[in-house]
Amino acid sequence: MKAGQTWRLTGLAPGIMNSPGSAGRPRWGNWAQHGFTLIELMVVVTLVGILTALIIPEMKGSFQAALLRSTSRDLINVCDLTYSRAVSLNQVRRVRLEERTGRYVVEKRVVEQGGESYVPVDDSGCSGQLNPKISLTVHRADDPDTSTPLEAQSPGRSPVAGDLSEAGSTIAFYPDGTADPAVIELADQDGFRVALRINPITARIHIEELERK
Repeated sequence: MKAGQTWRLTGLAPGIMNSPGSAGRPRWGNWAQHGFTLIELMVVVTLVGILTALIIPEMKGSFQAALLRSTSRDLINVCDLTYSRAVSLNQVRRVRLEERTGRYVVEKRVVEQGGESYVPVDDSGCSGQLNPKISLTVHRADDPDTSTPLEAQSPGRSPVAGDLSEAGSTIAFYPDGTADPAVIELADQDGFRVALRINPITARIHIEELERK
């Protein structure tokens, strides 16, 4: 063998020269045969279970909070739409809320044969139903001071606003930009609540977070 060839062989890594079997084959056998023990697998499964138990309640709470906020925005949009149509069309309009079913519909006042009545408005976004996981309660707010907390209101007040009938409660919006004073309370299944407080002078809605039941 020539000297140059001998130098190249002896210059290889010891792991390759000393590996069992054919010369020049690297020793990967020990790595390929190594695996997880039963104890290691049990530890991993236990950690996954603990993390899952911690994360799932948080995810549920986030979903309920998002659902409550989404329902609040839906009702605010309906009231804003009713207010704008009442002012622009110079026509009294009102939102009818059915607390038992969660349905809502916008109605307009019409005068026929010397009398007046309310009929549903056949426009986009003027009717719908809230998510059944969110409960709805409408409170009377005769006091123009809408800054009073809901819990501080007189317990003798009836949980309705405006006109009352078997079909639900109504909140009217007038052409001069005013509205019936009312507080719409929304609650999720976990007891978290928000109040949509309608200012009777400006017809604007203030969102208030209430204590959890």
